[in-house]
Amino acid sequence: MKLTNIETYIVSVPLKKPFKTALRTVTEAESVIVKLTAGKEIGWGEAPPTVVITGECTASIESAIRNVIKPKLLGLDLTAYESVFQQLHRLLVRNTSAKAAVDMALYDLLAKKSQLPLYKYLGGYQNGFETDYTVSVNDPKEMGHDAVEYIEDGFTILKVKVGKDSIHQDIQRIKEIRNRIGDRALIRIDANQGWKPKEAISAIREMEDAGLDIELVEQPVLAHDLEGLKRVTEAVQTPIMADESVFSPQDALKVIQLRAADLINIKLMKAGGIHQALKINALAESAGMECMVGSMIESRVGITAAAHLAASQPNITRYDFDAPLMLKEDLVSGGVVYDRNKMSFTEDFGLGINEVKRGGVTIGNN
Repeated sequence: MKLTNIETYIVSVPLKKPFKTALRTVTEAESVIVKLTAGKEIGWGEAPPTVVITGECTASIESAIRNVIKPKLLGLDLTAYESVFQQLHRLLVRNTSAKAAVDMALYDLLAKKSQLPLYKYLGGYQNGFETDYTVSVNDPKEMGHDAVEYIEDGFTILKVKVGKDSIHQDIQRIKEIRNRIGDRALIRIDANQGWKPKEAISAIREMEDAGLDIELVEQPVLAHDLEGLKRVTEAVQTPIMADESVFSPQDALKVIQLRAADLINIKLMKAGGIHQALKINALAESAGMECMVGSMIESRVGITAAAHLAASQPNITRYDFDAPLMLKEDLVSGGVVYDRNKMSFTEDFGLGINEVKRGGVTIGNN
């Protein structure tokens, strides 16, 4: 089973509502779709440019895949997959989204060759779970309104974005949401590095004292500030999750050794794909630290790959896969299945993706 071609296509889809965090505002989901061919089989992958997190733009992702990865991987035998993944990750430093797109397409092909859905190829722990839905950072009243709307749509876990302006405003945001929704949903907070350690400790303690019942707080401080992250983790009762602090297995090991966080959020675009994500999860599991698998603003291509990974492992206990539900148009036929907040898988082999469209035309047929 030799890799015979690698193609890239740029796609763009407007969002139903602007996605706002402490780091950025997104109104349109742009991605690089990757199509790998091995004989008659096709493997699909995706890489959204997320400059403020991975440092990659659309042009850099395409260039890395076309000019660096493609010339080295073409002709390789995918049955020797450990060698293929080793080459992929050693070809260039960083560029994790570009690597992730190729990595997930390789796994799609490998699972198809084995005639298994990818989640079963990777371990097959479960075939469905519940995703959260993100409340973008806005003024408290708008966020409260959005939270009620998402619960009425069937979601029971909300991921609330904060960290954009003042701590006082952030606390008001959470109070407004909790007052509006009562106990109808779990609330997770994601500060996207927006707080300083002392601010984070003060805010989280105030929310604890107010009985706002926060399930966890994600990445409260700057990504590189592991000592600050550790201070927050040790000072509060609410579990703290590392996100931007963990790209690689080496990053995860540092967080684990310092006990700088209680949980780790794994994203394929940070890790460089499933191959490295499995290593991060294994390290965390060995340390008794549960993981979430999250995502960027992606189509159902990238989300399907991340969801298959998440379903395959018992140590992955939280799921953040709402991005395709935010898009005005679905580009994908096949893949992971949504029933409001519930996600499940077909028994189709690999990712189960039948085709991907751009401008109404099937990719590769134009």
